[in-house]
Amino acid sequence: MSNNSNFVDYVRIFCASGNGGKGSMHLRREKFIPKGGPDGGDGGRGGHVILRGNSQYWTLIHLKYRKHIRAEHGGAGSGALRHGADGEDIILDVPLGTVAKVADTQEILFEITNEGEEITLVQGGRGGKGNAFFKSSTNQTPRYSQPGEEGQENWFILELKVLADVGLVGFPNAGKSTLLSKLSAAKPKIADYPFTTLEPNLGIVEYRDHRSFVMADIPGIIEGAHEGRGLGLRFLRHIERNSMLLFMIPADSKDIAKEYKILLKELKMYNPELLDKECILAVTKSDMLDAELESMLKRSLPKKIPYIFISSYSGKGLEQLKDMLWESLNK
Repeated sequence: MSNNSNFVDYVRIFCASGNGGKGSMHLRREKFIPKGGPDGGDGGRGGHVILRGNSQYWTLIHLKYRKHIRAEHGGAGSGALRHGADGEDIILDVPLGTVAKVADTQEILFEITNEGEEITLVQGGRGGKGNAFFKSSTNQTPRYSQPGEEGQENWFILELKVLADVGLVGFPNAGKSTLLSKLSAAKPKIADYPFTTLEPNLGIVEYRDHRSFVMADIPGIIEGAHEGRGLGLRFLRHIERNSMLLFMIPADSKDIAKEYKILLKELKMYNPELLDKECILAVTKSDMLDAELESMLKRSLPKKIPYIFISSYSGKGLEQLKDMLWESLNK
């Protein structure tokens, strides 16, 4: 992990495009046309390997296990001017913000930034021309055709620079790291940030159908963080780069609405634009609540923010929470 506070999701893949098909060397021979001219068709082009931007993907985890990617070869041409079929392209969906590099030189090739944008990573070989192509007034019966061009192959690196899609906001011990280790497949990936011992943890949360998003546990905000007290400012800076915020307040807090107000105030004084982000409130440690307590608590929750009661300990509400986060990310 590099030190520039970017969580880099990274895959190294080998990609090969298809060879072009060879052109046909064929002379037309039919019953009543003893000396038909050349009629060899061209070969088809080899398949490309193409990257396509897809906003439904938030990480590169779906490519982690596809190490070798080979597109199809083009078909050979044949007589009667029949062209060979083009090799099928391979299209790899990647999240927006994916950078493609050549592995050994680290040369940056391009970055995918838009939904549906397609850029060819490895070009397929061109099909060879059949002998019909070479016919001219001076050369009526060319007896040669071209072989197809070879495809290309190389190792590439795809990198995605994101900090995180969902930032966890809450006071120390609101249950942020516990939630992260519960939801993310791996132990939270720890980037080596230049902070002392307080490091934002990042984890990839796997969602249905191989989709996934990144969640960051930003170390607790302390009241007065925006004035630079403690390490507050550094953490707030991380929150700026998240797509949405998940406020976490424990069920046993003295006053949930008040605690939420303090967190909001810290964010607002640091950067009012933070409040434009989508927000969800998770009331954590809710395994200790019975239905009656929960409905009492509901009445005292802050207005205008979608909320959910969860418990990382018992698993209560976690699947629903993932659904809420996913819907919010894809609004």
